[in-house]
Amino acid sequence: MIEFLNCLLRSCNRFLHNWWFKIVTVCNKTSATIIGVKISRHVRFNGWTSFFRATDSKIQIGSNCTFNSSCYANHIGLNHRCIITTMTKEASIRVGRNTGMSSTTITSWDSIDIGENVRIGANCVIMDGDFHLDDPRTPRPSKIQIGNNVWLGANVVVLKGVTIGDNSIIGMNSVVTKDIPANCVAVGSPCKMVRVI
Repeated sequence: MIEFLNCLLRSCNRFLHNWWFKIVTVCNKTSATIIGVKISRHVRFNGWTSFFRATDSKIQIGSNCTFNSSCYANHIGLNHRCIITTMTKEASIRVGRNTGMSSTTITSWDSIDIGENVRIGANCVIMDGDFHLDDPRTPRPSKIQIGNNVWLGANVVVLKGVTIGDNSIIGMNSVVTKDIPANCVAVGSPCKMVRVI
């Protein structure tokens, strides 16, 4: 009897969460479109994703992308919702199709281009510049290019001026400060290639 009740409770819970995520997806798409974010078809929002778009900047989301911002969508432990931000009118963010991310922060002053079929683990940060640009010690922003089929493990930080080649895997807790070639595994802080795949 207890097994039956547990099964029934799980089924009801799953049903309610699926409907809640559908409602959140519609609301997220609508609010993002109102501020000028271009969102393709079949994008799914599990929990609320925050979009902040500077005037005249560009944010484009490809089809079949998934944004996980809810603890029910990823059990690794999410620090916050997904946050996608352009800081200047020249900034652009492009996320290719079939890309998934959880609790990810993407902030652009220049350009961030994320390829197709990219997996971005929980709590990753991708920034093409540094905050406090009014400080003369702060270097200028520089574009980031992430290739197709890249996998970023949880808590990875990708910093300005970096290119990550196609099919590469970046290990958990890595800080990517220099270019990573295609078809390799790279880990560490600073991130370095450890083997070719």
